[in-house]
Amino acid sequence: MTELMQQMADYIVKDIIRRPGIAVDEDTPLVSSGLIDSLALVDILHKLALLTARKIPAGKVQPKDMDTLRLMFATVERVGKPRS
Repeated sequence: MTELMQQMADYIVKDIIRRPGIAVDEDTPLVSSGLIDSLALVDILHKLALLTARKIPAGKVQPKDMDTLRLMFATVERVGKPRS
């Protein structure tokens, strides 16, 4: 797992899920498993934009794009724009 993915995983576990014993890796299903809900996706998308220093248009991101860390970072590469 890359350093950015690890930071995102730590954020999701500590600030979003907040349940002891939950581990998140790059392929852990988050949305489809019910670990996170659509409301949490807003916070996660904001954190992802901060970590990657990219603008991520929310209108181009679907919940399925945010199901795993691997998908999140692939989505950033696909739709994210460098911050000027």
